[in-house]
Amino acid sequence: MPALEYCIKLSFPLARECMINPLDSGLRRNDEKALLLKSGMPSFDFKEHKMMKKILHNLAALIAGLGLLAGCGGEDETQQTAPAEPVPPALEVLRVGVEGAYPPFSFVDKDGKLGGFDIDIAYALCAEMNMRCELITQDWDGMIPALLAKKYDAIIASMSITEERKQKVAFSDRYYRSPARFIHKKGAMDTISAAGLAGRQVGVQRGTVSDRFITGTFGEAVNIKRYGTQEEAYLDLEAARLDMIFADAFVLLEFLGSERGAPYEFIGESYTDPAYFGEGIGIATRKEGSALVGRLNAAIAALRANGEYDRLRARYFTFDIYGE
Repeated sequence: MPALEYCIKLSFPLARECMINPLDSGLRRNDEKALLLKSGMPSFDFKEHKMMKKILHNLAALIAGLGLLAGCGGEDETQQTAPAEPVPPALEVLRVGVEGAYPPFSFVDKDGKLGGFDIDIAYALCAEMNMRCELITQDWDGMIPALLAKKYDAIIASMSITEERKQKVAFSDRYYRSPARFIHKKGAMDTISAAGLAGRQVGVQRGTVSDRFITGTFGEAVNIKRYGTQEEAYLDLEAARLDMIFADAFVLLEFLGSERGAPYEFIGESYTDPAYFGEGIGIATRKEGSALVGRLNAAIAALRANGEYDRLRARYFTFDIYGE
Protein backbone atom coordinates (compact mmCIF):
# COMPACT_ATOMS: atom_id res chain seq x y z
CA MET A 1 0.00 0.00 0.00
CA PRO A 2 1.46 3.46 -0.86
CA ALA A 3 2.66 5.40 2.18
CA LEU A 4 0.32 8.35 1.81
CA GLU A 5 -2.74 6.14 1.30
CA TYR A 6 -1.81 4.18 4.36
CA CYS A 7 -1.32 7.31 6.46
CA ILE A 8 -4.68 8.78 5.46
CA LYS A 9 -6.50 5.67 6.60
CA LEU A 10 -5.14 6.06 10.14
CA SER A 11 -6.84 8.05 12.89
CA PHE A 12 -5.85 11.71 13.07
CA PRO A 13 -2.94 11.62 15.57
CA LEU A 14 -1.50 8.51 13.94
CA ALA A 15 -1.92 9.90 10.45
CA ARG A 16 -0.04 13.01 11.54
CA GLU A 17 2.82 10.96 12.94
CA CYS A 18 2.85 8.86 9.79
CA MET A 19 3.19 11.96 7.62
CA ILE A 20 5.96 13.39 9.81
CA ASN A 21 7.90 10.11 9.82
CA PRO A 22 7.77 8.87 6.23
CA LEU A 23 10.40 6.25 7.04
CA ASP A 24 7.77 4.52 9.08
CA SER A 25 5.33 4.50 6.15
CA GLY A 26 6.14 0.92 5.48
CA LEU A 27 4.45 -0.08 8.68
CA ARG A 28 1.25 -2.01 8.29
CA ARG A 29 -1.99 -1.76 10.17
CA ASN A 30 -0.77 -4.18 12.84
CA ASP A 31 1.98 -1.65 13.67
CA GLU A 32 -0.49 1.20 14.32
CA LYS A 33 -0.07 0.61 18.04
CA ALA A 34 3.64 1.19 17.65
CA LEU A 35 2.94 4.54 16.04
CA LEU A 36 0.81 5.47 18.97
CA LEU A 37 3.63 4.70 21.30
CA LYS A 38 6.13 6.57 19.13
CA SER A 39 3.92 9.64 19.06
CA GLY A 40 4.14 9.83 22.83
CA MET A 41 0.43 9.31 23.33
CA PRO A 42 -0.70 7.33 26.36
CA SER A 43 -0.93 3.64 25.76
CA PHE A 44 -4.40 2.11 25.53
CA ASP A 45 -6.04 -0.89 24.07
CA PHE A 46 -6.17 -0.45 20.29
CA LYS A 47 -9.24 -2.63 19.77
CA GLU A 48 -11.06 -0.47 22.28
CA HIS A 49 -9.90 2.63 20.38
CA LYS A 50 -11.34 1.34 17.11
CA MET A 51 -14.63 0.42 18.74
CA MET A 52 -14.91 3.88 20.29
CA LYS A 53 -14.31 5.49 16.88
CA LYS A 54 -17.14 3.45 15.40
CA ILE A 55 -19.47 4.30 18.29
CA LEU A 56 -18.68 8.02 18.04
CA HIS A 57 -19.21 7.97 14.27
CA ASN A 58 -22.61 6.30 14.63
CA LEU A 59 -23.59 8.66 17.44
CA ALA A 60 -22.69 11.71 15.35
CA ALA A 61 -24.83 10.39 12.48
CA LEU A 62 -27.75 9.80 14.83
CA ILE A 63 -27.53 13.34 16.28
CA ALA A 64 -27.39 14.84 12.80
CA GLY A 65 -30.45 12.85 11.78
CA LEU A 66 -32.40 13.95 14.82
CA GLY A 67 -31.46 17.56 14.15
CA LEU A 68 -32.76 17.29 10.57
CA LEU A 69 -36.04 15.82 11.77
CA ALA A 70 -36.38 18.55 14.37
CA GLY A 71 -35.79 21.18 11.72
CA CYS A 72 -38.47 19.70 9.48
CA GLY A 73 -40.92 19.56 12.36
CA GLY A 74 -40.26 23.19 13.16
CA GLU A 75 -41.07 24.26 9.61
CA ASP A 76 -44.35 22.36 9.75
CA GLU A 77 -45.31 24.16 12.93
CA THR A 78 -44.33 27.67 11.82
CA GLN A 79 -45.35 27.47 8.16
CA GLN A 80 -48.70 25.79 8.32
CA THR A 81 -50.79 26.37 5.17
CA ALA A 82 -53.98 28.33 5.83
CA PRO A 83 -57.14 26.50 4.78
CA ALA A 84 -58.28 27.57 1.30
CA GLU A 85 -61.34 29.79 1.20
CA PRO A 86 -64.31 28.21 -0.56
CA VAL A 87 -64.60 29.26 -4.22
CA PRO A 88 -68.03 30.80 -4.87
CA PRO A 89 -70.02 28.99 -7.54
CA ALA A 90 -70.18 30.66 -10.95
CA LEU A 91 -73.26 32.81 -11.44
CA GLU A 92 -76.03 31.41 -13.58
CA VAL A 93 -76.15 33.19 -16.93
CA LEU A 94 -79.33 34.76 -18.30
CA ARG A 95 -79.10 35.39 -22.05
CA VAL A 96 -81.27 38.38 -22.93
CA GLY A 97 -82.39 39.45 -26.39
CA VAL A 98 -82.34 43.24 -26.88
CA GLU A 99 -82.84 45.46 -29.90
CA GLY A 100 -80.29 48.26 -29.55
CA ALA A 101 -82.23 50.52 -31.95
CA TYR A 102 -85.15 51.88 -29.92
CA PRO A 103 -84.05 54.94 -27.92
CA PRO A 104 -84.43 55.81 -25.11
CA PHE A 105 -85.19 52.19 -24.21
CA SER A 106 -82.41 50.51 -26.15
CA PHE A 107 -79.59 52.02 -28.19
CA VAL A 108 -75.89 51.79 -28.99
CA ASP A 109 -73.90 54.82 -27.84
CA LYS A 110 -70.96 56.51 -29.58
CA ASP A 111 -68.54 54.09 -27.90
CA GLY A 112 -70.44 51.08 -29.24
CA LYS A 113 -71.96 50.17 -25.86
CA LEU A 114 -75.58 49.26 -25.28
CA GLY A 115 -77.62 51.68 -23.19
CA GLY A 116 -81.20 52.64 -22.40
CA PHE A 117 -83.96 51.85 -19.93
CA ASP A 118 -84.44 48.28 -21.20
CA ILE A 119 -80.70 47.64 -20.85
CA ASP A 120 -80.54 49.07 -17.33
CA ILE A 121 -83.59 47.08 -16.28
CA ALA A 122 -82.04 43.89 -17.68
CA TYR A 123 -78.88 44.33 -15.61
CA ALA A 124 -80.84 45.31 -12.49
CA LEU A 125 -83.09 42.26 -12.76
CA CYS A 126 -80.10 39.96 -13.20
CA ALA A 127 -78.43 41.45 -10.13
CA GLU A 128 -81.61 41.00 -8.10
CA MET A 129 -81.83 37.34 -9.19
CA ASN A 130 -78.10 36.79 -8.55
CA MET A 131 -77.52 36.02 -12.22
CA ARG A 132 -75.13 37.33 -14.86
CA CYS A 133 -76.67 39.04 -17.90
CA GLU A 134 -75.45 38.25 -21.39
CA LEU A 135 -77.07 40.70 -23.81
CA ILE A 136 -77.62 39.60 -27.41
CA THR A 137 -78.77 42.15 -30.01
CA GLN A 138 -81.46 41.06 -32.42
CA ASP A 139 -83.49 42.80 -35.13
CA TRP A 140 -87.08 43.34 -34.03
CA ASP A 141 -88.59 41.17 -36.75
CA GLY A 142 -86.68 38.15 -35.49
CA MET A 143 -87.12 38.67 -31.75
CA ILE A 144 -89.64 35.92 -31.01
CA PRO A 145 -88.30 33.41 -33.58
CA ALA A 146 -84.82 33.72 -32.06
CA LEU A 147 -86.24 33.19 -28.55
CA LEU A 148 -88.03 30.05 -29.66
CA ALA A 149 -84.82 28.86 -31.36
CA LYS A 150 -83.08 29.23 -27.95
CA LYS A 151 -80.67 31.94 -29.08
CA TYR A 152 -81.45 33.58 -25.74
CA ASP A 153 -83.64 32.94 -22.70
CA ALA A 154 -85.67 36.14 -22.44
CA ILE A 155 -86.59 39.25 -24.42
CA ILE A 156 -86.26 42.66 -22.75
CA ALA A 157 -87.05 44.92 -25.68
CA SER A 158 -90.16 46.97 -24.90
CA MET A 159 -92.42 44.15 -26.06
CA SER A 160 -96.14 44.62 -25.42
CA ILE A 161 -98.01 41.81 -23.69
CA THR A 162 -100.72 40.87 -26.19
CA GLU A 163 -103.03 37.90 -26.59
CA GLU A 164 -101.57 37.15 -29.99
CA ARG A 165 -98.03 36.93 -28.62
CA LYS A 166 -99.17 34.87 -25.65
CA GLN A 167 -99.98 32.10 -28.10
CA LYS A 168 -96.25 31.73 -28.72
CA VAL A 169 -94.44 32.91 -25.59
CA ALA A 170 -94.91 33.49 -21.85
CA PHE A 171 -94.69 36.94 -20.29
CA SER A 172 -93.63 38.39 -16.98
CA ASP A 173 -95.65 41.09 -15.25
CA ARG A 174 -95.33 44.46 -16.96
CA TYR A 175 -92.42 46.74 -16.17
CA TYR A 176 -93.90 49.83 -17.86
CA ARG A 177 -96.89 50.96 -19.90
CA SER A 178 -96.89 53.40 -22.81
CA PRO A 179 -99.55 54.80 -25.18
CA ALA A 180 -99.03 55.32 -28.91
CA ARG A 181 -99.34 58.62 -30.79
CA PHE A 182 -98.88 60.36 -34.13
CA ILE A 183 -96.28 63.01 -34.90
CA HIS A 184 -96.17 65.27 -37.96
CA LYS A 185 -94.55 68.46 -39.17
CA LYS A 186 -95.78 71.42 -37.14
CA GLY A 187 -98.94 72.99 -38.57
CA ALA A 188 -99.46 70.37 -41.28
CA MET A 189 -102.77 69.08 -39.86
CA ASP A 190 -105.31 70.07 -37.23
CA THR A 191 -106.82 66.76 -36.12
CA ILE A 192 -106.62 63.02 -36.70
CA SER A 193 -109.53 61.40 -38.52
CA ALA A 194 -110.04 58.80 -41.20
CA ALA A 195 -110.96 61.53 -43.67
CA GLY A 196 -107.99 63.72 -42.68
CA LEU A 197 -105.58 60.81 -43.03
CA ALA A 198 -106.80 59.82 -46.48
CA GLY A 199 -103.89 59.56 -48.89
CA ARG A 200 -101.27 60.39 -46.22
CA GLN A 201 -97.97 58.49 -45.96
CA VAL A 202 -97.67 57.14 -42.43
CA GLY A 203 -94.53 55.38 -41.18
CA VAL A 204 -94.58 52.61 -38.57
CA GLN A 205 -92.11 50.02 -37.28
CA ARG A 206 -92.93 46.64 -38.75
CA GLY A 207 -94.37 43.97 -36.46
CA THR A 208 -95.13 46.29 -33.54
CA VAL A 209 -98.44 46.90 -31.77
CA SER A 210 -98.45 50.30 -33.48
CA ASP A 211 -98.34 48.52 -36.83
CA ARG A 212 -101.28 46.31 -35.83
CA PHE A 213 -103.29 49.28 -34.54
CA ILE A 214 -102.92 51.57 -37.54
CA THR A 215 -103.52 48.69 -39.93
CA GLY A 216 -106.67 47.64 -38.11
CA THR A 217 -108.00 51.16 -37.45
CA PHE A 218 -106.90 53.38 -40.36
CA GLY A 219 -105.57 50.87 -42.86
CA GLU A 220 -108.11 51.64 -45.57
CA ALA A 221 -107.56 55.41 -45.40
CA VAL A 222 -103.77 55.77 -45.16
CA ASN A 223 -100.74 54.55 -47.06
CA ILE A 224 -98.68 52.62 -44.51
CA LYS A 225 -94.92 52.37 -44.90
CA ARG A 226 -93.26 49.83 -42.64
CA TYR A 227 -89.67 49.98 -41.41
CA GLY A 228 -87.27 47.62 -39.71
CA THR A 229 -86.23 50.22 -37.13
CA GLN A 230 -87.62 53.45 -35.74
CA GLU A 231 -84.55 55.31 -36.98
CA GLU A 232 -85.34 54.39 -40.59
CA ALA A 233 -88.78 55.96 -40.19
CA TYR A 234 -87.26 59.16 -38.77
CA LEU A 235 -84.93 59.46 -41.74
CA ASP A 236 -87.82 59.23 -44.21
CA LEU A 237 -89.84 61.77 -42.20
CA GLU A 238 -86.92 64.22 -42.36
CA ALA A 239 -86.57 63.57 -46.08
CA ALA A 240 -90.30 64.38 -46.56
CA ARG A 241 -91.03 60.87 -47.79
CA LEU A 242 -93.47 60.52 -44.89
CA ASP A 243 -96.24 62.81 -43.66
CA MET A 244 -96.47 61.24 -40.22
CA ILE A 245 -95.11 58.55 -37.90
CA PHE A 246 -97.20 56.45 -35.52
CA ALA A 247 -95.30 54.87 -32.60
CA ASP A 248 -94.80 54.51 -28.86
CA ALA A 249 -95.34 57.97 -27.34
CA PHE A 250 -92.28 57.71 -25.06
CA VAL A 251 -90.05 56.85 -28.01
CA LEU A 252 -91.46 59.72 -30.07
CA LEU A 253 -90.96 62.07 -27.13
CA GLU A 254 -87.25 61.30 -27.20
CA PHE A 255 -87.13 62.23 -30.89
CA LEU A 256 -89.15 65.44 -30.45
CA GLY A 257 -86.80 66.55 -27.66
CA SER A 258 -83.78 66.34 -29.96
CA GLU A 259 -82.51 69.01 -32.35
CA ARG A 260 -83.57 67.00 -35.37
CA GLY A 261 -87.08 66.60 -33.94
CA ALA A 262 -87.64 70.31 -33.36
CA PRO A 263 -89.74 70.84 -36.57
CA TYR A 264 -92.24 68.15 -35.53
CA GLU A 265 -94.98 67.75 -32.92
CA PHE A 266 -97.58 65.37 -31.51
CA ILE A 267 -101.02 65.44 -33.03
CA GLY A 268 -104.22 63.79 -31.85
CA GLU A 269 -104.92 61.70 -28.78
CA SER A 270 -103.02 58.90 -27.04
CA TYR A 271 -104.07 55.37 -27.98
CA THR A 272 -104.16 52.59 -25.38
CA ASP A 273 -106.81 50.14 -26.62
CA PRO A 274 -105.97 46.82 -24.82
CA ALA A 275 -107.14 44.88 -27.86
CA TYR A 276 -104.07 46.23 -29.65
CA PHE A 277 -101.69 47.49 -26.97
CA GLY A 278 -102.23 44.72 -24.46
CA GLU A 279 -101.49 44.84 -20.74
CA GLY A 280 -98.28 46.84 -20.90
CA ILE A 281 -94.65 46.03 -21.60
CA GLY A 282 -93.32 42.72 -20.30
CA ILE A 283 -90.43 40.29 -20.57
CA ALA A 284 -91.00 37.38 -22.94
CA THR A 285 -89.70 33.86 -22.26
CA ARG A 286 -90.32 30.44 -23.75
CA LYS A 287 -93.48 28.82 -22.41
CA GLU A 288 -91.52 26.03 -20.74
CA GLY A 289 -89.68 28.68 -18.68
CA SER A 290 -92.36 29.15 -16.00
CA ALA A 291 -89.75 29.08 -13.21
CA LEU A 292 -87.89 31.95 -14.89
CA VAL A 293 -91.11 33.97 -15.19
CA GLY A 294 -91.64 33.59 -11.46
CA ARG A 295 -88.13 34.81 -10.71
CA LEU A 296 -88.53 37.76 -13.06
CA ASN A 297 -91.85 38.77 -11.46
CA ALA A 298 -90.29 38.65 -8.00
CA ALA A 299 -87.33 40.72 -9.19
CA ILE A 300 -89.56 43.36 -10.83
CA ALA A 301 -91.54 43.68 -7.60
CA ALA A 302 -88.32 43.98 -5.58
CA LEU A 303 -86.95 46.76 -7.83
CA ARG A 304 -90.23 48.64 -7.51
CA ALA A 305 -90.21 48.26 -3.72
CA ASN A 306 -86.56 49.16 -3.04
CA GLY A 307 -86.52 52.29 -5.22
CA GLU A 308 -84.10 50.97 -7.83
CA TYR A 309 -86.78 51.03 -10.55
CA ASP A 310 -87.46 54.75 -10.05
CA ARG A 311 -83.75 55.53 -9.91
CA LEU A 312 -83.26 53.91 -13.32
CA ARG A 313 -86.43 55.44 -14.77
CA ALA A 314 -85.26 58.94 -13.74
CA ARG A 315 -82.24 58.61 -16.05
CA TYR A 316 -84.56 58.81 -19.05
CA PHE A 317 -87.97 60.16 -17.97
CA THR A 318 -89.15 62.93 -15.69
CA PHE A 319 -92.57 61.30 -15.27
CA ASP A 320 -94.03 57.95 -14.25
CA ILE A 321 -93.99 55.27 -16.94
CA TYR A 322 -95.17 52.31 -14.86
CA GLY A 323 -98.80 53.41 -14.81
CA GLU A 324 -101.66 52.46 -12.57
